[in-house]
Amino acid sequence: MADEIPKTTPPPSDQAPQPTAENEHPAAPPAAAELEPSALTETEAKEQEPLPPPPSLPEVTESEKEELPPPVAAVVESESEEKTQKEEPERKQIPRSLISFKEESNIVADLSDSERKALQELKQLVQEALNSHQFTSPKLQETQEKAAAEAPPLISESETKPTHEPKIEENPLKEAEEVAKEATQLAVPPEEVSIWGVPLLKDDRSDVILLKFLRARDFKVKDAFTMLGNTIQWRKEFGIDALVDEDLGDDLEKVVFMHGYDREGHPVCYNVFGEFQNKELYQKTFLDEEKRTKFLRWRVQFLERSIRKLDFRPGGICTIFQVNDLKNSPGPAKKELRIATKQALQLLQDNYPEFVAKQVFINAPWWHLALYTMINPFVTQRTKSKFVFARPGKSAETLFKYISPEHVPIQYGGLSVDYCDCNPEFTIADPVADVTVKAGTKQTVEIIIYEKCTIVWELRVVGWDVSYGAEFVPDTENGYVIIIQKATKMSPTDEPVVENSFKVSELGKILLKIDNPTSRKKRLLYRFKIEPFEN
Repeated sequence: MADEIPKTTPPPSDQAPQPTAENEHPAAPPAAAELEPSALTETEAKEQEPLPPPPSLPEVTESEKEELPPPVAAVVESESEEKTQKEEPERKQIPRSLISFKEESNIVADLSDSERKALQELKQLVQEALNSHQFTSPKLQETQEKAAAEAPPLISESETKPTHEPKIEENPLKEAEEVAKEATQLAVPPEEVSIWGVPLLKDDRSDVILLKFLRARDFKVKDAFTMLGNTIQWRKEFGIDALVDEDLGDDLEKVVFMHGYDREGHPVCYNVFGEFQNKELYQKTFLDEEKRTKFLRWRVQFLERSIRKLDFRPGGICTIFQVNDLKNSPGPAKKELRIATKQALQLLQDNYPEFVAKQVFINAPWWHLALYTMINPFVTQRTKSKFVFARPGKSAETLFKYISPEHVPIQYGGLSVDYCDCNPEFTIADPVADVTVKAGTKQTVEIIIYEKCTIVWELRVVGWDVSYGAEFVPDTENGYVIIIQKATKMSPTDEPVVENSFKVSELGKILLKIDNPTSRKKRLLYRFKIEPFEN
Protein backbone atom coordinates (compact mmCIF):
# COMPACT_ATOMS: atom_id res chain seq x y z
CA MET A 1 0.00 0.00 0.00
CA ALA A 2 1.41 3.33 -0.96
CA ASP A 3 2.34 5.71 1.80
CA GLU A 4 0.41 8.95 2.17
CA ILE A 5 3.02 11.69 2.59
CA PRO A 6 1.87 15.07 3.82
CA LYS A 7 4.68 17.55 3.24
CA THR A 8 5.49 20.10 5.90
CA THR A 9 7.70 23.12 5.34
CA PRO A 10 9.33 24.48 8.49
CA PRO A 11 8.72 28.18 9.11
CA PRO A 12 11.34 30.67 10.28
CA SER A 13 12.33 30.02 13.86
CA ASP A 14 10.13 32.80 15.20
CA GLN A 15 6.94 31.59 13.53
CA ALA A 16 4.52 28.78 14.27
CA PRO A 17 4.87 25.64 12.05
CA GLN A 18 2.67 25.41 8.98
CA PRO A 19 2.13 21.73 8.08
CA THR A 20 0.50 21.08 4.73
CA ALA A 21 -1.38 17.90 3.93
CA GLU A 22 -4.58 17.10 2.17
CA ASN A 23 -5.73 14.71 4.85
CA GLU A 24 -4.76 16.71 7.93
CA HIS A 25 -6.06 19.83 9.64
CA PRO A 26 -3.87 22.93 9.49
CA ALA A 27 -1.54 23.42 12.42
CA ALA A 28 -3.22 26.70 13.30
CA PRO A 29 -6.42 26.33 15.33
CA PRO A 30 -9.30 25.87 12.87
CA ALA A 31 -12.24 28.22 12.75
CA ALA A 32 -14.93 27.51 15.29
CA ALA A 33 -17.29 24.94 13.85
CA GLU A 34 -20.93 24.82 14.75
CA LEU A 35 -21.23 22.86 17.96
CA GLU A 36 -22.60 19.41 17.51
CA PRO A 37 -25.08 18.59 20.25
CA SER A 38 -24.22 14.96 20.89
CA ALA A 39 -21.25 12.66 20.52
CA LEU A 40 -23.52 9.64 20.03
CA THR A 41 -24.82 10.01 16.47
CA GLU A 42 -26.78 7.28 14.73
CA THR A 43 -23.72 6.21 12.73
CA GLU A 44 -21.49 5.97 15.81
CA ALA A 45 -24.15 4.10 17.70
CA LYS A 46 -24.24 1.38 15.04
CA GLU A 47 -20.48 0.98 15.22
CA GLN A 48 -20.54 0.42 18.95
CA GLU A 49 -21.82 -2.53 20.90
CA PRO A 50 -25.34 -2.09 22.26
CA LEU A 51 -25.69 -0.91 25.84
CA PRO A 52 -26.61 -3.47 28.50
CA PRO A 53 -30.30 -3.13 29.35
CA PRO A 54 -30.82 -0.67 32.21
CA PRO A 55 -32.26 -1.98 35.45
CA SER A 56 -35.91 -1.52 36.20
CA LEU A 57 -36.23 2.11 37.21
CA PRO A 58 -39.02 3.59 39.34
CA GLU A 59 -41.13 6.53 38.33
CA VAL A 60 -39.39 9.82 39.08
CA THR A 61 -41.14 12.43 41.14
CA GLU A 62 -40.45 16.17 40.99
CA SER A 63 -38.51 16.06 44.25
CA GLU A 64 -36.46 13.00 43.31
CA LYS A 65 -35.19 14.30 39.98
CA GLU A 66 -32.83 16.75 41.67
CA GLU A 67 -30.85 13.83 43.13
CA LEU A 68 -29.99 12.45 39.70
CA PRO A 69 -27.13 13.51 37.40
CA PRO A 70 -25.68 15.90 36.30
CA PRO A 71 -23.10 15.45 39.07
CA VAL A 72 -22.32 17.73 41.97
CA ALA A 73 -19.53 19.86 40.57
CA ALA A 74 -21.20 20.68 37.27
CA VAL A 75 -22.58 24.18 36.90
CA VAL A 76 -26.25 23.85 35.96
CA GLU A 77 -28.33 26.39 34.08
CA SER A 78 -30.94 28.27 36.05
CA GLU A 79 -33.33 29.24 33.34
CA SER A 80 -36.67 27.70 34.30
CA GLU A 81 -35.66 24.78 32.14
CA GLU A 82 -36.55 22.08 34.63
CA LYS A 83 -40.20 22.40 33.64
CA THR A 84 -42.19 19.26 34.40
CA GLN A 85 -43.81 17.44 31.52
CA LYS A 86 -46.73 15.40 32.76
CA GLU A 87 -46.68 12.72 30.07
CA GLU A 88 -43.90 10.09 29.88
CA PRO A 89 -42.60 9.44 26.35
CA GLU A 90 -43.59 6.14 24.81
CA ARG A 91 -40.03 4.78 24.77
CA LYS A 92 -36.94 5.70 26.80
CA GLN A 93 -33.90 6.00 24.55
CA ILE A 94 -30.27 6.89 25.05
CA PRO A 95 -29.78 10.55 23.97
CA ARG A 96 -28.36 10.74 20.48
CA SER A 97 -28.94 13.53 17.99
CA LEU A 98 -30.46 16.71 19.43
CA ILE A 99 -31.33 20.05 17.93
CA SER A 100 -28.45 22.46 18.42
CA PHE A 101 -29.11 25.92 19.81
CA LYS A 102 -26.46 28.53 19.16
CA GLU A 103 -25.48 30.64 22.13
CA GLU A 104 -27.66 33.74 22.22
CA SER A 105 -26.13 37.14 21.55
CA ASN A 106 -25.62 39.49 24.49
CA ILE A 107 -25.50 42.55 22.24
CA VAL A 108 -28.61 44.70 22.70
CA ALA A 109 -28.86 45.50 18.97
CA ASP A 110 -29.23 41.77 18.22
CA LEU A 111 -32.24 41.34 20.52
CA SER A 112 -35.82 41.19 19.29
CA ASP A 113 -38.13 44.11 20.01
CA SER A 114 -39.84 42.24 22.85
CA GLU A 115 -36.50 41.30 24.40
CA ARG A 116 -35.21 44.88 24.25
CA LYS A 117 -38.44 46.07 25.85
CA ALA A 118 -38.07 43.49 28.63
CA LEU A 119 -34.48 44.60 29.24
CA GLN A 120 -35.54 48.25 29.50
CA GLU A 121 -38.32 47.37 31.96
CA LEU A 122 -35.92 45.35 34.08
CA LYS A 123 -33.37 48.20 34.11
CA GLN A 124 -36.12 50.56 35.27
CA LEU A 125 -37.03 48.22 38.14
CA VAL A 126 -33.37 47.86 39.09
CA GLN A 127 -32.87 51.62 39.07
CA GLU A 128 -35.89 52.13 41.32
CA ALA A 129 -34.55 49.44 43.65
CA LEU A 130 -31.14 51.10 43.78
CA ASN A 131 -32.74 54.47 44.45
CA SER A 132 -34.75 53.03 47.32
CA HIS A 133 -31.96 50.82 48.69
CA GLN A 134 -34.31 47.92 48.22
CA PHE A 135 -31.59 45.34 47.49
CA THR A 136 -29.86 45.81 50.85
CA SER A 137 -33.12 46.41 52.79
CA PRO A 138 -31.61 48.50 55.62
CA LYS A 139 -35.06 49.53 56.76
CA LEU A 140 -36.11 45.93 57.30
CA GLN A 141 -32.86 45.08 59.09
CA GLU A 142 -33.19 48.05 61.48
CA THR A 143 -36.81 47.15 62.28
CA GLN A 144 -35.86 43.56 63.14
CA GLU A 145 -32.91 44.61 65.32
CA LYS A 146 -35.01 47.19 67.18
CA ALA A 147 -37.82 44.69 67.78
CA ALA A 148 -35.38 42.07 69.05
CA ALA A 149 -33.71 44.55 71.43
CA GLU A 150 -37.00 45.79 72.94
CA ALA A 151 -38.69 42.38 73.27
CA PRO A 152 -39.25 40.90 76.79
CA PRO A 153 -36.97 37.94 77.61
CA LEU A 154 -39.75 35.33 77.55
CA ILE A 155 -41.15 36.30 74.16
CA SER A 156 -39.92 34.13 71.30
CA GLU A 157 -37.87 35.57 68.49
CA SER A 158 -40.62 34.92 65.97
CA GLU A 159 -43.08 37.05 68.01
CA THR A 160 -40.70 40.02 68.07
CA LYS A 161 -40.54 40.26 64.27
CA PRO A 162 -42.89 42.67 62.48
CA THR A 163 -46.11 41.11 61.27
CA HIS A 164 -45.62 42.41 57.75
CA GLU A 165 -42.03 42.18 56.54
CA PRO A 166 -41.45 43.81 53.16
CA LYS A 167 -40.00 40.94 51.11
CA ILE A 168 -38.63 41.47 47.66
CA GLU A 169 -40.38 38.42 46.27
CA GLU A 170 -43.93 39.27 47.39
CA ASN A 171 -44.58 42.33 45.19
CA PRO A 172 -41.27 43.74 43.93
CA LEU A 173 -42.81 46.40 41.72
CA LYS A 174 -45.06 47.86 44.43
CA GLU A 175 -42.27 47.68 47.04
CA ALA A 176 -39.87 49.50 44.71
CA GLU A 177 -42.35 52.29 44.00
CA GLU A 178 -43.36 52.84 47.63
CA VAL A 179 -39.87 52.89 49.10
CA ALA A 180 -38.52 54.92 46.18
CA LYS A 181 -40.94 57.75 47.03
CA GLU A 182 -39.78 57.75 50.66
CA ALA A 183 -36.08 57.68 49.63
CA THR A 184 -36.65 60.58 47.21
CA GLN A 185 -38.26 62.65 49.94
CA LEU A 186 -35.28 62.01 52.21
CA ALA A 187 -32.81 62.80 49.38
CA VAL A 188 -30.98 59.47 49.91
CA PRO A 189 -28.41 58.82 47.14
CA PRO A 190 -28.83 55.55 45.17
CA GLU A 191 -26.97 52.54 46.52
CA GLU A 192 -24.22 50.81 44.55
CA VAL A 193 -24.57 47.07 44.04
CA SER A 194 -22.07 44.89 42.19
CA ILE A 195 -22.44 41.28 41.10
CA TRP A 196 -19.51 39.21 39.79
CA GLY A 197 -17.44 42.37 39.90
CA VAL A 198 -19.85 44.28 37.65
CA PRO A 199 -21.63 47.33 39.17
CA LEU A 200 -25.30 47.36 38.20
CA LEU A 201 -26.37 50.06 35.70
CA LYS A 202 -22.91 51.68 35.57
CA ASP A 203 -22.01 50.58 32.02
CA ASP A 204 -23.09 48.21 29.24
CA ARG A 205 -21.66 45.19 31.09
CA SER A 206 -24.70 45.48 33.33
CA ASP A 207 -26.94 44.74 30.32
CA VAL A 208 -25.15 41.42 29.85
CA ILE A 209 -25.73 40.53 33.51
CA LEU A 210 -29.43 41.44 33.36
CA LEU A 211 -29.88 39.45 30.15
CA LYS A 212 -28.71 36.34 31.99
CA PHE A 213 -31.49 36.73 34.54
CA LEU A 214 -34.05 37.51 31.84
CA ARG A 215 -33.17 34.41 29.85
CA ALA A 216 -33.27 32.32 33.01
CA ARG A 217 -36.88 33.42 33.46
CA ASP A 218 -37.98 33.38 29.81
CA PHE A 219 -37.90 37.20 29.66
CA LYS A 220 -40.58 37.54 32.32
CA VAL A 221 -39.48 40.84 33.81
CA LYS A 222 -40.95 40.56 37.30
CA ASP A 223 -39.66 36.98 37.71
CA ALA A 224 -36.18 38.03 36.55
CA PHE A 225 -36.21 41.01 38.95
CA THR A 226 -37.23 38.75 41.83
CA MET A 227 -34.46 36.29 40.96
CA LEU A 228 -31.90 39.09 40.78
CA GLY A 229 -32.98 40.47 44.15
CA ASN A 230 -32.86 37.07 45.80
CA THR A 231 -29.41 36.42 44.32
CA ILE A 232 -28.06 39.74 45.62
CA GLN A 233 -29.47 38.98 49.06
CA TRP A 234 -28.00 35.44 49.00
CA ARG A 235 -24.58 36.75 47.99
CA LYS A 236 -24.64 39.13 50.94
CA GLU A 237 -25.69 36.39 53.39
CA PHE A 238 -23.20 33.88 51.96
CA GLY A 239 -20.40 36.45 52.20
CA ILE A 240 -19.29 36.13 48.58
CA ASP A 241 -16.96 39.15 48.56
CA ALA A 242 -14.97 37.81 51.52
CA LEU A 243 -15.19 34.21 50.28
CA VAL A 244 -13.36 35.01 47.04
CA ASP A 245 -10.14 35.75 48.95
CA GLU A 246 -10.54 33.10 51.64
CA ASP A 247 -7.98 30.27 51.89
CA LEU A 248 -9.91 26.97 51.75
CA GLY A 249 -6.93 24.74 50.93
CA ASP A 250 -6.00 22.87 47.76
CA ASP A 251 -7.29 19.36 48.52
CA LEU A 252 -9.76 19.51 45.62
CA GLU A 253 -7.56 21.08 42.97
CA LYS A 254 -7.55 17.80 40.99
CA VAL A 255 -11.32 17.45 41.26
CA VAL A 256 -12.21 20.74 39.56
CA PHE A 257 -9.78 22.82 37.49
CA MET A 258 -9.72 25.24 34.57
CA HIS A 259 -7.54 24.40 31.58
CA GLY A 260 -7.42 26.02 28.14
CA TYR A 261 -10.22 27.26 25.89
CA ASP A 262 -12.64 25.70 23.44
CA ARG A 263 -12.67 26.54 19.73
CA GLU A 264 -15.01 29.49 20.35
CA GLY A 265 -12.92 30.98 23.15
CA HIS A 266 -14.86 29.75 26.19
CA PRO A 267 -12.66 28.79 29.16
CA VAL A 268 -12.90 25.07 29.86
CA CYS A 269 -13.65 23.69 33.32
CA TYR A 270 -12.92 20.02 34.09
CA ASN A 271 -14.82 18.15 36.81
CA VAL A 272 -13.09 14.85 37.61
CA PHE A 273 -15.41 12.74 39.75
CA GLY A 274 -13.18 9.67 39.77
CA GLU A 275 -10.99 11.46 42.32
CA PHE A 276 -13.67 10.71 44.91
CA GLN A 277 -12.83 6.99 44.67
CA ASN A 278 -10.15 7.95 47.15
CA LYS A 279 -11.97 7.07 50.40
CA GLU A 280 -9.97 9.50 52.47
CA LEU A 281 -10.79 12.39 50.15
CA TYR A 282 -14.44 11.35 49.92
CA GLN A 283 -14.90 11.23 53.68
CA LYS A 284 -12.96 14.46 54.15
CA THR A 285 -15.29 16.15 51.67
CA PHE A 286 -18.76 14.66 52.28
CA LEU A 287 -18.83 12.71 55.56
CA ASP A 288 -20.91 15.19 57.59
CA GLU A 289 -22.84 18.43 57.18
CA GLU A 290 -19.89 20.59 58.21
CA LYS A 291 -17.63 19.03 55.57
CA ARG A 292 -20.32 19.28 52.89
CA THR A 293 -20.80 22.96 53.73
CA LYS A 294 -17.07 23.57 53.36
CA PHE A 295 -17.09 21.76 50.01
CA LEU A 296 -20.00 23.91 48.88
CA ARG A 297 -18.13 27.07 49.88
CA TRP A 298 -15.03 25.84 48.03
CA ARG A 299 -17.05 25.11 44.89
CA VAL A 300 -18.73 28.53 45.00
CA GLN A 301 -15.35 30.19 45.56
CA PHE A 302 -13.87 28.37 42.56
CA LEU A 303 -16.83 29.36 40.41
CA GLU A 304 -16.70 32.99 41.53
CA ARG A 305 -13.00 33.27 40.75
CA SER A 306 -13.58 31.74 37.32
CA ILE A 307 -16.54 33.98 36.52
CA ARG A 308 -14.63 37.14 37.41
CA LYS A 309 -12.16 36.33 34.65
CA LEU A 310 -14.93 36.34 32.02
CA ASP A 311 -15.59 39.24 29.68
CA PHE A 312 -18.99 40.81 30.41
CA ARG A 313 -18.71 43.42 27.70
CA PRO A 314 -21.34 43.02 24.94
CA GLY A 315 -20.01 40.45 22.50
CA GLY A 316 -17.51 39.11 25.05
CA ILE A 317 -17.17 35.52 26.27
CA CYS A 318 -19.19 35.26 29.47
CA THR A 319 -19.97 31.54 29.67
CA ILE A 320 -17.94 28.42 30.54
CA PHE A 321 -17.46 25.14 28.68
CA GLN A 322 -17.92 22.26 31.15
CA VAL A 323 -16.24 18.84 30.81
CA ASN A 324 -17.44 16.22 33.29
CA ASP A 325 -15.22 13.13 33.53
CA LEU A 326 -17.35 10.25 34.87
CA LYS A 327 -14.62 7.62 34.84
CA ASN A 328 -14.71 5.73 38.17
CA SER A 329 -17.38 8.13 39.43
CA PRO A 330 -18.91 6.96 42.74
CA GLY A 331 -22.35 7.31 41.20
CA PRO A 332 -25.71 8.20 42.76
CA ALA A 333 -25.65 5.29 45.23
CA LYS A 334 -23.52 7.30 47.66
CA LYS A 335 -25.90 9.03 50.07
CA GLU A 336 -23.50 11.79 51.09
CA LEU A 337 -22.74 12.62 47.45
CA ARG A 338 -26.44 12.70 46.67
CA ILE A 339 -27.09 15.20 49.47
CA ALA A 340 -24.20 17.42 48.36
CA THR A 341 -25.42 17.20 44.76
CA LYS A 342 -28.91 18.36 45.68
CA GLN A 343 -27.59 21.27 47.75
CA ALA A 344 -25.12 22.40 45.07
CA LEU A 345 -27.52 22.15 42.15
CA GLN A 346 -30.20 24.14 43.94
CA LEU A 347 -27.74 26.86 44.88
CA LEU A 348 -26.25 27.07 41.39
CA GLN A 349 -29.64 27.04 39.67
CA ASP A 350 -30.92 29.87 41.84
CA ASN A 351 -27.89 32.15 41.71
CA TYR A 352 -25.77 31.46 38.61
CA PRO A 353 -28.00 31.77 35.54
CA GLU A 354 -26.76 31.24 32.00
CA PHE A 355 -23.10 30.47 32.70
CA VAL A 356 -22.77 27.18 30.80
CA ALA A 357 -22.04 27.17 27.07
CA LYS A 358 -21.87 23.36 26.82
CA GLN A 359 -22.00 20.36 29.15
CA VAL A 360 -19.86 17.47 27.87
CA PHE A 361 -19.88 14.18 29.79
CA ILE A 362 -16.94 11.92 28.87
CA ASN A 363 -16.22 8.33 29.92
CA ALA A 364 -19.95 8.06 30.53
CA PRO A 365 -20.95 4.61 31.86
CA TRP A 366 -24.17 2.98 30.65
CA TRP A 367 -25.94 3.57 33.97
CA HIS A 368 -25.37 7.34 33.66
CA LEU A 369 -26.98 7.37 30.23
CA ALA A 370 -29.86 5.30 31.59
CA LEU A 371 -30.41 7.75 34.43
CA TYR A 372 -30.27 10.68 32.03
CA THR A 373 -32.89 8.98 29.91
CA MET A 374 -35.08 8.73 32.99
CA ILE A 375 -34.93 12.47 33.73
CA ASN A 376 -35.05 13.39 30.06
CA PRO A 377 -38.82 14.24 30.15
CA PHE A 378 -38.16 16.90 32.78
CA VAL A 379 -35.58 18.82 30.70
CA THR A 380 -36.43 21.30 27.96
CA GLN A 381 -35.11 20.99 24.42
CA ARG A 382 -32.89 24.05 24.91
CA THR A 383 -31.13 22.42 27.87
CA LYS A 384 -30.82 19.08 26.08
CA SER A 385 -29.02 20.85 23.23
CA LYS A 386 -26.21 21.77 25.62
CA PHE A 387 -25.62 18.16 26.72
CA VAL A 388 -23.11 15.91 24.95
CA PHE A 389 -22.35 12.34 26.06
CA ALA A 390 -19.35 10.22 25.07
CA ARG A 391 -18.49 6.65 26.03
CA PRO A 392 -14.91 5.89 27.15
CA GLY A 393 -13.71 4.98 23.64
CA LYS A 394 -15.03 8.21 22.17
CA SER A 395 -13.91 10.73 24.80
CA ALA A 396 -10.88 12.21 23.00
CA GLU A 397 -12.66 12.28 19.64
CA THR A 398 -15.62 14.09 21.22
CA LEU A 399 -13.45 16.69 22.95
CA PHE A 400 -11.58 17.46 19.72
CA LYS A 401 -14.87 18.47 18.10
CA TYR A 402 -15.08 21.39 20.50
CA ILE A 403 -11.51 21.92 21.79
CA SER A 404 -8.28 22.06 19.78
CA PRO A 405 -5.76 19.33 20.74
CA GLU A 406 -3.21 21.85 22.06
CA HIS A 407 -5.82 22.90 24.63
CA VAL A 408 -6.84 19.36 25.68
CA PRO A 409 -4.89 17.94 28.65
CA ILE A 410 -2.68 14.94 28.00
CA GLN A 411 -4.82 12.70 30.20
CA TYR A 412 -7.75 13.32 27.86
CA GLY A 413 -5.94 12.68 24.58
CA GLY A 414 -4.42 16.08 23.80
CA LEU A 415 -0.93 17.57 24.02
CA SER A 416 -1.48 20.19 26.71
CA VAL A 417 0.14 19.98 30.13
CA ASP A 418 -0.13 22.22 33.15
CA TYR A 419 2.08 25.28 32.99
CA CYS A 420 5.29 23.98 34.55
CA ASP A 421 8.93 23.20 33.82
CA CYS A 422 8.11 19.63 32.72
CA ASN A 423 7.28 20.80 29.19
CA PRO A 424 9.54 23.78 28.46
CA GLU A 425 9.50 23.48 24.66
CA PHE A 426 5.77 23.83 23.94
CA THR A 427 2.90 25.77 25.44
CA ILE A 428 -0.82 25.98 24.89
CA ALA A 429 -0.12 28.71 22.32
CA ASP A 430 1.74 26.30 19.98
CA PRO A 431 -0.78 24.84 17.49
CA VAL A 432 -1.10 21.11 16.88
CA ALA A 433 -1.61 19.33 13.55
CA ASP A 434 -4.35 16.69 13.66
CA VAL A 435 -4.11 13.84 11.11
CA THR A 436 -6.45 10.89 10.66
CA VAL A 437 -4.61 7.61 9.98
CA LYS A 438 -7.03 5.24 8.30
CA ALA A 439 -7.32 1.61 9.34
CA GLY A 440 -4.68 -0.67 7.84
CA THR A 441 -2.65 2.18 6.33
CA LYS A 442 0.68 3.92 6.78
CA GLN A 443 1.05 7.65 7.24
CA THR A 444 4.21 9.68 6.71
CA VAL A 445 4.59 13.30 7.77
CA GLU A 446 7.31 15.14 5.84
CA ILE A 447 8.98 18.22 7.33
CA ILE A 448 11.29 20.00 4.88
CA ILE A 449 14.43 21.63 6.31
CA TYR A 450 15.81 24.72 4.57
CA GLU A 451 18.58 25.74 6.96
CA LYS A 452 20.90 24.45 9.60
CA CYS A 453 18.90 24.28 12.77
CA THR A 454 17.70 22.18 15.66
CA ILE A 455 14.21 20.84 15.14
CA VAL A 456 12.12 19.81 18.16
CA TRP A 457 8.84 17.94 17.92
CA GLU A 458 6.34 16.03 20.01
CA LEU A 459 3.91 13.44 18.76
CA ARG A 460 1.22 11.06 19.92
CA VAL A 461 -1.35 8.73 18.43
CA VAL A 462 -4.44 8.59 20.64
CA GLY A 463 -4.65 5.04 22.00
CA TRP A 464 -1.45 4.07 20.11
CA ASP A 465 -1.45 0.34 18.97
CA VAL A 466 0.65 1.55 16.02
CA SER A 467 4.31 1.62 15.06
CA TYR A 468 6.21 4.90 15.10
CA GLY A 469 9.55 5.78 13.56
CA ALA A 470 11.47 8.92 12.53
CA GLU A 471 14.37 9.54 10.16
CA PHE A 472 16.30 12.32 8.44
CA VAL A 473 16.79 12.16 4.64
CA PRO A 474 19.45 14.59 3.24
CA ASP A 475 19.00 16.31 -0.13
CA THR A 476 22.40 15.20 -1.45
CA GLU A 477 22.24 12.18 -3.74
CA ASN A 478 24.93 10.24 -1.90
CA GLY A 479 23.83 11.29 1.58
CA TYR A 480 22.99 8.74 4.22
CA VAL A 481 19.56 8.37 5.79
CA ILE A 482 19.83 8.87 9.55
CA ILE A 483 17.49 6.84 11.74
CA ILE A 484 16.33 9.12 14.54
CA GLN A 485 13.73 6.77 16.00
CA LYS A 486 13.69 3.12 15.01
CA ALA A 487 10.19 1.89 14.11
CA THR A 488 8.72 0.74 17.40
CA LYS A 489 5.33 -0.71 18.31
CA MET A 490 3.63 1.68 20.73
CA SER A 491 1.05 0.17 23.07
CA PRO A 492 -1.72 2.01 24.94
CA THR A 493 0.30 1.66 28.16
CA ASP A 494 3.35 3.45 26.76
CA GLU A 495 4.04 7.10 27.40
CA PRO A 496 1.22 9.08 25.76
CA VAL A 497 3.55 11.65 24.17
CA VAL A 498 6.90 11.09 22.43
CA GLU A 499 9.36 13.98 22.31
CA ASN A 500 12.31 14.16 19.91
CA SER A 501 14.89 16.65 18.70
CA PHE A 502 17.50 16.55 15.95
CA LYS A 503 20.40 18.83 14.93
CA VAL A 504 20.28 19.40 11.17
CA SER A 505 23.69 20.22 9.69
CA GLU A 506 22.62 19.95 6.04
CA LEU A 507 19.46 20.50 4.03
CA GLY A 508 16.96 17.67 3.86
CA LYS A 509 13.73 16.51 5.42
CA ILE A 510 12.44 14.82 8.55
CA LEU A 511 10.06 11.89 8.06
CA LEU A 512 7.66 10.88 10.85
CA LYS A 513 6.23 7.46 10.04
CA ILE A 514 3.09 5.86 11.51
CA ASP A 515 1.96 2.32 10.62
CA ASN A 516 -1.61 1.54 11.69
CA PRO A 517 -2.25 -2.21 11.28
CA THR A 518 -5.50 -2.11 13.27
CA SER A 519 -9.07 -2.11 11.93
CA ARG A 520 -9.78 1.31 13.48
CA LYS A 521 -8.80 4.77 12.34
CA LYS A 522 -6.36 6.64 14.58
CA ARG A 523 -5.76 10.30 15.47
CA LEU A 524 -2.16 11.45 14.98
CA LEU A 525 -1.26 14.68 16.78
CA TYR A 526 2.07 16.42 16.34
CA ARG A 527 3.75 19.83 16.44
CA PHE A 528 7.29 21.08 15.96
CA LYS A 529 9.41 24.19 16.16
CA ILE A 530 12.73 25.32 14.71
CA GLU A 531 15.51 26.59 16.98
CA PRO A 532 18.87 28.18 16.07
CA PHE A 533 21.67 25.75 15.28
CA GLU A 534 24.32 25.45 17.96
CA ASN A 535 27.70 23.77 17.36
